[in-house]
Amino acid sequence: MPTLNWIGKEAVVNHHRQVPFHLLKDVPDLACGEPGEGNLIVQGDNLVALKALLPYYAGQVKCIYIDPPYNTGNENWVYNDNVNSPLMREWLGKVVGKEGETLDRHDRWLCMMYPRLALLRQFLREDGAIFISLDDNEIHALRYAMDEIFGPDNFITTVLWQKVYSPKNSARHFSEDHDYIVVYAKKAEVWKPNLVPRSEDQDSAYKNRDNDPRGAWKTSDLSGRNPYSEGLYPVTCPSGRIIAGPPKGRYWTISKEKFAAFDSEKRIWWGKTGNSIPQLKRFLSEVKQGVVPQTMWFYNEVGHTQDAKKELLQLIDFPDSESVFITPKPTRLIERIIQIAASPGDLVLDSFAGSGTTGHSVLKLNQATLDQEPRRFILVEMEPGIAREITAERVRRVAQGYKNVKGESIDGLGGGFRYCELGEPLFDESGKIRETVSFADLARHVYFTETGEPLPRGRVTKSPFLGECRGVGVYLLYNGILDDKSAQGGNVLTRAVLAKLPKFDGQKVIYCAGGLWGKDRLQAERILIRQTPYEIKVS
Repeated sequence: MPTLNWIGKEAVVNHHRQVPFHLLKDVPDLACGEPGEGNLIVQGDNLVALKALLPYYAGQVKCIYIDPPYNTGNENWVYNDNVNSPLMREWLGKVVGKEGETLDRHDRWLCMMYPRLALLRQFLREDGAIFISLDDNEIHALRYAMDEIFGPDNFITTVLWQKVYSPKNSARHFSEDHDYIVVYAKKAEVWKPNLVPRSEDQDSAYKNRDNDPRGAWKTSDLSGRNPYSEGLYPVTCPSGRIIAGPPKGRYWTISKEKFAAFDSEKRIWWGKTGNSIPQLKRFLSEVKQGVVPQTMWFYNEVGHTQDAKKELLQLIDFPDSESVFITPKPTRLIERIIQIAASPGDLVLDSFAGSGTTGHSVLKLNQATLDQEPRRFILVEMEPGIAREITAERVRRVAQGYKNVKGESIDGLGGGFRYCELGEPLFDESGKIRETVSFADLARHVYFTETGEPLPRGRVTKSPFLGECRGVGVYLLYNGILDDKSAQGGNVLTRAVLAKLPKFDGQKVIYCAGGLWGKDRLQAERILIRQTPYEIKVS
């Protein structure tokens, strides 16, 4: 398989494994609605934020949509091309080294994207998929990077989105009328797209010209070019005219017997006068209530960039024109993606949240399916001002209701979200667990690093027994969980401590400060000790 190489690749390919786990810190004043809604907005560097979210959501996300920097070279707006922002340059200097400060912008973009894409893959369910918006600047590099991370066999397609409704006559060479949306599945053989809801235009083709009690219908040709052994026979029109057979060079697509059966059921249309070439009536009530997704998405179906700006300006009062997002996406576009890739009850992730369109789109879709379990979203935004004043504020307004620029009251869509910032790393500079880390926090990270799976939702984290995974029981002794007030807080595995542990008949992994037993005794008890903090894996 061809591979992509760039300056800095060696430093970043496995960097996601080295990113330390951080805690999530709730900011209740910025939350909206009930905390149990299941929606989450996180402010912080999305690389660190994604690593912090893994113990909670690894393998649980059905649909990922990201709209990363297009890397157009535009330096006038930091959010649009933040591969050259001060924060990104600082990160590159630490991870890549001195050459990170002088990298070509394409090298910088790949250095930025690769570890983030590697982490994003870990969030997907086996039947999940990721959708990535991009233009011509990095589409080639993205495909190579995605092939390396996801595997070329898991490439699904590249969608073309018509993002403008009129050509740009000021263009130097060509008017750029489209963006790309690259689609990869976690496992292509497992992922199945949902049908796209039928449009009014598609349904309008169905009429009821003969007042058929079965409702609206349209005709389809009864002849085809492929030879059919039983496809040559005469038919008699209701008018009495005999048609010797199908048009020259064609064949009836059904047998004479099937034709007669359809005709008796009044499924054959002979024209208004009963004298025309027969056609088959296909009833709207019998067709699929959706269509297979296509790779061309036109602006009249999913919106364009001007639609997106108008939507945003209705919701957010920007202080000046330079603060307005240059390339927001219309909600109809993101709705289309979510409709294809996420069903009611599924989890949607956007780690380049920007103006919050993905959260807005999820709430819109939930409003249309109130009788079903709501979809949930996770949004991650790096810039503090944008996260608070635009991302969260937009989603809050569409959830609770707002007044648009005309002063009109717009009803809320319902829903809410938690708002979190990145807290301290799990470990301090010397590698010790921070004193502020709770048992519940450490339990989630221990269980994830041991099993590769999040601690099941609703699992009580007030017991040293965290749960069973693939036949192994996972335990954590930390912070006096057994109410032992000794110097070690009951964190050392002794005979007395073992007697207090919840029973598990099988192999046991016990995270603790240490043990006083020999190797033979541990083997007899089917116990594997992992010493905290040194054996808590970050990767």
